[in-house]
Amino acid sequence: MKTSPMLKKILGTVIVILLLNVLASKFFTRVDFTSDQKYTLSKPTIELIESIESPILIQVFLTGDLPSEFKRLQTETRYMLEELRAYNSNIKFEFIDPLDSNLEAMEVANLFYEQGMPPESLNIRENGKLTERVIFPWAVANYENKQASIKLLQKTLTQSNSELIQKSIENLEYGFVDAITKLNRKRSKKIAILKGQGELEDKYISDFLTTLKEYYLIAPFTLDSVKSNPKRTVNQLKTYDLIIDAKATQPFSEEKNYAIDQYLMSGGKALWLTEHVNVEKDSLYRASKSALALPRNLNLYNLFFKYGIRINPQLVNDLYSAPIVLASGSGNSTQLSRFPWFYDPLGNIADEHPITSNLNPVKFEFANPIDTLKSDLNKTILLESSELSRKIGVPSEINLNQINEEPNQELYTSGKFPMAVLVEGEFTSAFQAKLKPFQLKNTLDKSPVTQQVFISDGDVIKNQLQSGKPLELGFDRYSGITYGNKTFLLNTVNYLLGDEDLVKTRNKSISLDEMDLKKLEAEKLTWQIFNLAVPILSMFAFGAAFHIWRKRKYSKD
Repeated sequence: MKTSPMLKKILGTVIVILLLNVLASKFFTRVDFTSDQKYTLSKPTIELIESIESPILIQVFLTGDLPSEFKRLQTETRYMLEELRAYNSNIKFEFIDPLDSNLEAMEVANLFYEQGMPPESLNIRENGKLTERVIFPWAVANYENKQASIKLLQKTLTQSNSELIQKSIENLEYGFVDAITKLNRKRSKKIAILKGQGELEDKYISDFLTTLKEYYLIAPFTLDSVKSNPKRTVNQLKTYDLIIDAKATQPFSEEKNYAIDQYLMSGGKALWLTEHVNVEKDSLYRASKSALALPRNLNLYNLFFKYGIRINPQLVNDLYSAPIVLASGSGNSTQLSRFPWFYDPLGNIADEHPITSNLNPVKFEFANPIDTLKSDLNKTILLESSELSRKIGVPSEINLNQINEEPNQELYTSGKFPMAVLVEGEFTSAFQAKLKPFQLKNTLDKSPVTQQVFISDGDVIKNQLQSGKPLELGFDRYSGITYGNKTFLLNTVNYLLGDEDLVKTRNKSISLDEMDLKKLEAEKLTWQIFNLAVPILSMFAFGAAFHIWRKRKYSKD
């Protein structure tokens, strides 16, 4: 019995498909055809995912009746999770509609609030109507009786939906990797939070410290014991990988400076949030509406000078700045209004660096300009003021009534003053040629390669409070704007402690094709008819072509 040619073709096709499936099961690969490689995971991410040995369940709550733009975020979230699961079957995920239960919407929202995952209320314009909709842009990763929440919606300065979605999709890989990292890795690196010089109270740095605790071991460290037992104090300080000084307001003694110097000479790292002008915004809300800005002597000038920078006792006054929100009216007619406030400059990205890549503007309050000094150390300006800024000398009166004055544009011509600087290299001791405050057996005059970051405003790390509870760092409760302070500081700490892979993943940038919503609305009926008619016409066309083919074939026979 002869096999027909058609049967041979079918058998051949089946065999090829079977072989391809066998090869695919043996040799795994995925190809990303997008122009910006947005579905290509970074190498550190792949290594982390492949190292997971126990199941991780990720529950996504961004589902239900979503606006079109947020449907896009939901779709991209699914794509990302499928990509992670492709590298390790231990990654499990499910989409859950929080409102698909017997609970009222307000009860569900309160439950999410209590777990630190506040829902978002959106005003959506569809078909010419404005409606309010509550969504839950969160996911939760569950691993070995531990949980980590994942924020899917990233706020931007302008708050436009297209930018919100773009920023959020860019952050998806980092969001999931960050949660898995927190659940999977053991904390080993240690951070000392310096105390004793009038630094910010814990409640004002609570949000940032809470975030850091998910990655590192953190402890307060007071240098007061250096007077009675300097050797033990220095040795204890050397057990930490990083020190953070958050807005000291009292001078450092020479003993404390020497202890810090020897810590740095042993390879330690430091994050300084230091301002050399004494003025606070709260003082402006008194009856006088004014405050006197005065120089603040922290006895750090010689220390910083030797490390390659100088923080000047001046104020940066910038036309590109964050607004100040003031109340006007009284009683039930009280309104909050925004006014230009040039003493709150917004830090702009200066030099290209992983710390500042793809970063929202960082809010400063009464920042000081920084000079970088000539030396062998490598200095990278991370954040600077805009071109439309100037220096204000002190002593100087700061008056709230300045919001009503028109700025003299001729004064704002010499801007771009550094406000955050990274210094790297081999540091020389600030006490190399000086009389030592106390004696150590092994005095160090030169450090190995290490790093320090200098930020000329302590309020960069300060979170606001609401009802006594800390808000997320960078969120301004009065204007509703979220600035890039938290991401910037987290990037800085990760970078200083060698976790550059986290920084790069967090700052992944992609491009999204923008939808012209007006054009979409105008052509809506046309595309609805097209989508309805084309499939039907295609079926008729295929049927007609098939009929003609059969007619010609059998007419020949």
